Amino acid sequence: MNERKILYLHGFGSSGASGTVDLLRKEFLGTSAADRIQVVAPDIPVEPSEALPFLRKLVEKENPGLVIGTSMGGMYAQQLRGVERICVNPSFAMSSLYSLFHVGKYKWLNPRRDGALEFHVYKETIEAFREMEAHQFDDIDEVEQLFCHGLFGDADELAGDNRARFEEHYPGMSVSYAGGHRLSADIVKGVLVPFIRSLGIWP
Repeated sequence: MNERKILYLHGFGSSGASGTVDLLRKEFLGTSAADRIQVVAPDIPVEPSEALPFLRKLVEKENPGLVIGTSMGGMYAQQLRGVERICVNPSFAMSSLYSLFHVGKYKWLNPRRDGALEFHVYKETIEAFREMEAHQFDDIDEVEQLFCHGLFGDADELAGDNRARFEEHYPGMSVSYAGGHRLSADIVKGVLVPFIRSLGIWP
């Protein structure tokens, strides 16, 4: 049986210490330990060759009832087969988002557990993303299609309209909401949290 846990996967340049994580933890704190839903939020490695194996092992270790990924995290969440998951404005083509993702040095948007303040994206990093993206929808069967849900802002200015691509692989499993790419506190509380509860994963 899956644990009363949500595994949250952050977007590019962020960390497990994002504001969205704080909001989710408050929403699912519960009135007692018995009805609390724990939110596990790792710092995702920059390199996809490290990130995806790391996340797959984390799913095995934590046994979450639900995985939620936003933006880049949504792209990774989609690939975590066999577990219920929600992809929020997933960035299925990170390697093509040149305005956001290009060779250079970046500052982390939120604190990382290892204390790092900056990170680098190399040409090889982008090529690794491109290779992974080419296979990200492999091995999806009719059973798997029922595990993956999509939430898409109707005014996503960053990742573009990825809903049609999602629906190609998960027909009928997506919904839209009024909003852009980034999650505001109002969207988390008014859209994401009710959607999570509607899945009925935990009693």
